[in-house]
Amino acid sequence: MFDMLLHDPSLAVLGAVFLAALSGVPGLLLRPGESGQKLASLCAVAASALALPALISLLFAGTTSRYLLNWGLPFGPTELSFDPLSLLFLIPIFLVFPLGSLYALGYWPHLKHPSTGPALTFFYGLLSASMALVVLAHSGPLLLMAWEVMALSGFFLLLPEHESAEVRGAATVYLVASHVGVAGLFVLFSELRVTTGSFLFPETGSLALTGTAATVVFLAALIGFGSKAGLMPLHIWLPAAHANAPSHVSALLSGVMLKMGIYGLLRVLSFFGERPLWWGALILALGLVSALLGIAIAAVQKDLKRLLAYSSIENLGLVAAGIGMALIGQTTGNPRLAYLGLAGALFHLLNHSLFKPLLFFCAGSVLHATGTRELDLMGGLGKRLPVTALLSLLGAVAICGLPPFNGFASEFLLYLGFLGEARAPQPYLALGVPALALVGGIAAVSFVKLFGITYLGAPRSEAAAHGHEAPAFMLVPMAVLGGLCLVGGLCPGLFLALVQPVLSTVVPQAAGFAGLPFNLLWFAGAGSAVLALALGLFWLLRRRQVTSGTASGPTWGCGYLAPTSRMEYTGSSFGLLFGSFSSGLVRTRVNAPAPVGLLPGAARAGYLPEETLLERIILPVLGLVGIAFRYLRRVQHGEVHLYIIYIFVTLLVLMLWVR
Repeated sequence: MFDMLLHDPSLAVLGAVFLAALSGVPGLLLRPGESGQKLASLCAVAASALALPALISLLFAGTTSRYLLNWGLPFGPTELSFDPLSLLFLIPIFLVFPLGSLYALGYWPHLKHPSTGPALTFFYGLLSASMALVVLAHSGPLLLMAWEVMALSGFFLLLPEHESAEVRGAATVYLVASHVGVAGLFVLFSELRVTTGSFLFPETGSLALTGTAATVVFLAALIGFGSKAGLMPLHIWLPAAHANAPSHVSALLSGVMLKMGIYGLLRVLSFFGERPLWWGALILALGLVSALLGIAIAAVQKDLKRLLAYSSIENLGLVAAGIGMALIGQTTGNPRLAYLGLAGALFHLLNHSLFKPLLFFCAGSVLHATGTRELDLMGGLGKRLPVTALLSLLGAVAICGLPPFNGFASEFLLYLGFLGEARAPQPYLALGVPALALVGGIAAVSFVKLFGITYLGAPRSEAAAHGHEAPAFMLVPMAVLGGLCLVGGLCPGLFLALVQPVLSTVVPQAAGFAGLPFNLLWFAGAGSAVLALALGLFWLLRRRQVTSGTASGPTWGCGYLAPTSRMEYTGSSFGLLFGSFSSGLVRTRVNAPAPVGLLPGAARAGYLPEETLLERIILPVLGLVGIAFRYLRRVQHGEVHLYIIYIFVTLLVLMLWVR
């Protein structure tokens, strides 16, 4: 058996997928308790131990293996494909899934949640396995089946706290948006079936479609997969879903499931040998708009997890911008631009799979300690959750694209592409530089706000004053991700080595570009110097504090003798100035009851930032669609013989149309 795995590591990957799918079954069969959850975590870790070495060895080997399955269905045979593109996207799945499963032992234990814990654990494993099957599927029907299992698993993972109307609404919007995206995928695979005569995917670069057929395939893929990736304006499901899901579920949704949309888009693009210039320009524009609007809306959020959700839109926008840049480089015959765009996009995709689950895990630790997601009710948690605060700081520095962490390395490639290759015939690429700079600046504002308001200052609520550190089961996965973020920043060559075999799958010109425009040793040296300087300053300040002694007291309040935590910055006041600049994107809904009577009683005012695009345009349009569908419900009158007539008429029309 061991010899078979060494001879064909893809069998180990298949075994890991099967193990992940069944990991939650013991929790359903055993009596409520920790044993089923611990067995699920053990299966998750075992699946990761099987898959990750096999995936890395297959990637470095650069080979492709396929398994043909004659499953007896009318769609013809199907295939499972282990090519570099599939292998790369499997790595985040088998990295985040076991860490999230371990994290759940402390965050959502079955003993405290006997009614929801077993089902949550089961669908967590099923979601991971279905995502792996989406990546491995090499035919339209198999991908759609795995996609549907992925969508339904995600829906049930959103519902553990189903007694909340907000949670039910988020899950419903997620499910509707998922199936709207699936409609685009049906169009995509139907058009491919008509063109190629088979539901199997075309070989890389073999599809020679032009004109309307190519445009239909591209736009259907962009809508179907772009909605899953959260590209604006197809992002309507993302903020509420990620904010209301359990934190380890949010980490899997944001860190991995969003990447399924990017995978699908890259897979479809790989079918084409030549692509029109406007394809790359459109993806680039959508990516930059998503990045800019996503982080601008994130900056004014007062919900910790909703802020992280909108920042996922920003990061996936950067990935899409890199893909668009690579397509433009291929079309204009610029291999350097193609390499910087695609390598930067895939590198940033791997990086986002590390620092975003880390930040959601840290948010879960804060929620576990305080019971709230409201930034305005936090403060002072750095003293009470020191390890979580440190790891949250690492994640914040990484996601802001600052050295010496991995976010800086991948965004540096995108900067080089926009700035270094902005020449004829594509000088407009230079516009990406101020856009990236603005995105980075707003991201810094957002995460200074997140870290400062959450962990610094004095507690602004009783829950924050009595917060406690997370258990080891939660801290260890966070530490692993934090360490990998540092490794990716100091040694970016390790991550680029994983990306290199994938380049020829999508843009062959990028794979032919020899050498980076900078020395990787420079990254290691400069990053190590920055890290050593930060540690040295910390040591000196700490030593000075110990030797000279310190006195503690309240923060100076401009001479006020009784300062309180209400005088500190809150998440809302910190972002007030920036919120005034982005008032066209976000509006504040204020709920302040009017005073009643001569002596009105105590009242509480509340406010909520709302996205203008979503609340003023997208949701009203969907409301009109819902009104139109109400008229269609009149045909649902329960008369079986009339339903039979509907079916007969539909079949007759289809037969006449085919003839």
